[in-house]
Amino acid sequence: MTEAVIVSAVRTAVGTARRGTLSETPAETLATHVLQSVIERSGLPGERVDDVILAESLYGGGDLARHAAVAAGLQQVPGVAVNRHCAGSLTSTSFAAAQIIAGAADAVVAGGVNSSSLSPVLTWRTPGTEDDYQRRGVPTFPYTDTANDDTSISTGWNVAKYHGLSREEMDAWALRSHQRAVAATDAGWFEGEITPIKVTRKDGAVVDFAVDEHPRRDTSLEKLAKLKPLHPEIGGFSITAGNASGSNDAASALLLTSAGLAAAEGLTPLARVTAWTSTGVDPALTGLGAIAVIEKLFARTGLSREDVDLWEINEAFAAVPVAACKVLGLDEEKVNAFGSGCSIGHPIAASGGRMLTTLVHALRRRGGGVGVAAMCAGGGQGGAVVVKVA
Repeated sequence: MTEAVIVSAVRTAVGTARRGTLSETPAETLATHVLQSVIERSGLPGERVDDVILAESLYGGGDLARHAAVAAGLQQVPGVAVNRHCAGSLTSTSFAAAQIIAGAADAVVAGGVNSSSLSPVLTWRTPGTEDDYQRRGVPTFPYTDTANDDTSISTGWNVAKYHGLSREEMDAWALRSHQRAVAATDAGWFEGEITPIKVTRKDGAVVDFAVDEHPRRDTSLEKLAKLKPLHPEIGGFSITAGNASGSNDAASALLLTSAGLAAAEGLTPLARVTAWTSTGVDPALTGLGAIAVIEKLFARTGLSREDVDLWEINEAFAAVPVAACKVLGLDEEKVNAFGSGCSIGHPIAASGGRMLTTLVHALRRRGGGVGVAAMCAGGGQGGAVVVKVA
């Protein structure tokens, strides 16, 4: 069977939405930049690319992947945008791998892009809207509603209540996330995966944006403990800005090819995509999607936790990886070793690609191994992708 290999994997640095460096940079610009960069770094001629699959979220009304292909000078390459909320770029990667393994394509760029700063924002929440299904009652769960109209915050709250997590556990995980992200930045571990992008500031100055700006060097347990709950109406339970992910801007891209094309073109495979899956859970318990999809992955592939060297489990809320480690018995030292959503940030549609890019580069630094990127996704979903570095 044809193998799908990753020959290039890049991301932009992650910006803080609305007040950060990328707050005036359109998603189309971010997408075009990573598309050009991932192809250039691979050494593969652009005309050999068969398709571009980019995840998007919060947008609509266009096709970001096709826009980026044309803007990058790849008019002959079609493009398709996919939306699986937070897990979108994991899905785009699995779609790319499936095309290659099926023999339908030899080279596909996959990834995702998100500009929370410039995306449309809904200002109404009424029954019958697209979010209503996520606020339905949950008969099997004692907390029969998502507690308020902010379904994202309620996601973290329900996970914490379901698994009996304390505020202190979540704050401790968030602190370690920041510490790990800062340590990785200082060690230069992200330099190989970040493609600098030139950004024109409002004052006309042009800067090379190449360092994640969301991690906080000065955070501490004391500072996290002082943060107020984001929604006091949730019974005083403590989901805060400190133990939740940020609102962010970024893009990520991976170039997948068949092993045969890589060999013919003299490309160095960075990793193989060996498995993937997705799942659904009750929308009001969206945060449990990460646990459910890992359990499904184990069942479908025969993998066990002992087989995995590094995990990326997105910190949409610190509650998600804390619960996953407890339920699945994962070694916390192997989970989010370089930070995640609480620290690096959560540029929704780009996060899965960011996680895979970090995994691939980290496993290569280690000399090989198996990595799993898994996450919950809006609307009661979960996605996971397995990569292996020889």
